[in-house]
Amino acid sequence: MALYRKKPVVIEAFRYWIEGRPDWFCDKVTTNEIITYPTHCVINTLEGVMRGEVGDYIIQGVQGEIYPCKPDIFARTYDYVKEAIN
Repeated sequence: MALYRKKPVVIEAFRYWIEGRPDWFCDKVTTNEIITYPTHCVINTLEGVMRGEVGDYIIQGVQGEIYPCKPDIFARTYDYVKEAIN
């Protein structure tokens, strides 16, 4: 058996209904790949439909994929790098 470490990657993310929505999220809303509601959003992903709740992190991955992540898992998985410059 061998051990492996996940390569560090930088992702973009925001907290749904807590922080402003970035352009990459709004673009997917426009194309109906993401449907927004007052209490949650529904995201069509390669793994199927996923639901993001208020306060969940919405992540754009390294290949442009978008998916939700619960705050406790996000905190264990990611470290803050810096504020994105738009």
